[in-house]
Amino acid sequence: MAGGVTRFRPYPYQERAIEWIVDHPACGLLLDMGLGKTVVTLTALQRLQDWCEVGRALVVAPKTVAESTWGAEAAKWRHLAGMRVSVVAGDAAHREKALDDDADVYVIGVDNFVWLVERCKGRWPYDCVVLDELTKFKNHRSLRWKAMKRVRKMCSRVIGLTGTPAPNGLFDLWAQLYCLDGGERLGASVTRYRDTYFDYFEHNHIILNLRPKTGARAAIEAKIGDICLSMQARDYLELPEMAVHDVRVQLPAEAMEGYRRFERDMVTTFMNDEAAVSAASAGVLLNKLAQYANGAVYNDNGVTYPVHTAKLDMLEEIVEQARSPVLVFYQYRHDVERIAARLAKKRLRVRRYEKAADLEAWNAGDVDVLLAHPASTAYGLNMQQGGHYIVWFGLGWNLELYQQANARLHRQGQRRPVQVYRLLAAGTVDERVAEALTGKRSVQDALLEGLRADMARE
Repeated sequence: MAGGVTRFRPYPYQERAIEWIVDHPACGLLLDMGLGKTVVTLTALQRLQDWCEVGRALVVAPKTVAESTWGAEAAKWRHLAGMRVSVVAGDAAHREKALDDDADVYVIGVDNFVWLVERCKGRWPYDCVVLDELTKFKNHRSLRWKAMKRVRKMCSRVIGLTGTPAPNGLFDLWAQLYCLDGGERLGASVTRYRDTYFDYFEHNHIILNLRPKTGARAAIEAKIGDICLSMQARDYLELPEMAVHDVRVQLPAEAMEGYRRFERDMVTTFMNDEAAVSAASAGVLLNKLAQYANGAVYNDNGVTYPVHTAKLDMLEEIVEQARSPVLVFYQYRHDVERIAARLAKKRLRVRRYEKAADLEAWNAGDVDVLLAHPASTAYGLNMQQGGHYIVWFGLGWNLELYQQANARLHRQGQRRPVQVYRLLAAGTVDERVAEALTGKRSVQDALLEGLRADMARE
């Protein structure tokens, strides 16, 4: 893939990040969204390959990023002319063909990483591995993490990229750092890490109420600070403002009464006595309550039962007032079906994001309302040309997806202040989700602040 015609003039912080990769065989770049981590990493790989310090490099990324971002970025820049990028995607036959291509950088989706490790059978041909969105490896029980553990010692260099290293708290860091340094800094055992830095209660071999010990954050920062470079967009970019509006939606009295009954009894009946919605566990209950707050619930057979239209009414009002394209994030299939049906009556150009053509239409201004699940747009997509309004029809518990999804519009190239509307059904689980996201962010922001690069000090 030949390089493009755009000249790359790195900002000082980007040059610092490039040098960090070059100088650290195992490194983590905790770069906020919009700081150019892809071109930074490709530039560092080019230098290392020119100096014969790296042969073949493998990039492991979320599916949409693997298939669209890395190859396009290499083709964009003049200084990357000649860098050969092979995207390993599609069915097994297409993946095999891409792996047989003579390339400098191979890019594969994270869901195919285990397949690749099994295919190589111990003959690992990549001396450098880039884990784009390192948090995809935060679960030490996952097959992908175990696959990375198998090949770690065969890699002379590992680069971890993420802007959200601790989306659910400090405990997430152990597995990610192990991918980088093989357990050198935070220990070779997750149990040892847990016992060293956390207080917890154990009941029937289940860990409950895991909390960092006093001073744990500072101690962890000190351990990993020599290989992890943190940069936040607010320190280096002039981004437009992003205003977050929590819109309290009042449910009708009958719907609210049903919600309370469901919350109390864990069972409620819709339509007739035979169509019961049950919650067999607290986790399932919270999921059911979130569905209810959004306006419809699946029963045990997967049939949808509408319970109110309060959020649909509010969404319609926001869309009409915006007089601008609106990106709407939904959580459930019945959300997108009901939203599309409601807005279609207004003769709006409503589209569901599923493929590249939908993104192109949005950025071209051919869409009034784009419906997207946050997981489908979370990483690497540039959507800022299409609009500056975001509506969260329902919030999820995943801080990483929440931040990344908002960053699709709030990034370099956005010319207008970004307006984020979060529809929260008053007195429901929605408010607990919003509080949880705020709490998780405070942990993560403290970690990033402690590791943040101070350019003026260097």
